[in-house]
Amino acid sequence: MEAATNYRTILTTIDNYERARQIALTLVSEQLAACCNIIPGVTSIYSWNNSVREDSEFLMLIKTSQALLGALEQRVRELHPYDVPEIISTGMDEVNSPYEAWLKASLQQL
Repeated sequence: MEAATNYRTILTTIDNYERARQIALTLVSEQLAACCNIIPGVTSIYSWNNSVREDSEFLMLIKTSQALLGALEQRVRELHPYDVPEIISTGMDEVNSPYEAWLKASLQQL
């Protein structure tokens, strides 16, 4: 495993599969993301407007680079239907060399 601090995984949730799919297709087509996983069956319990809510959502795992993080966040905000979309970035501490090479080849080069 190689250190890969230049790559990030972004987490966001969304209310339906088709919206998640459209965001994923856009991000990958624009080379802002190398890959987007859409995971169904997430239950979110959260506070919103002074009440506790519970919704079924889809979790998206989006793989990108640190350099593209700002542009990706802006694009997700443009495409996402929520007033306050969840956009959480976590680092990839270690990634195997072939996967890292694929990430680099799949993303916009700045």
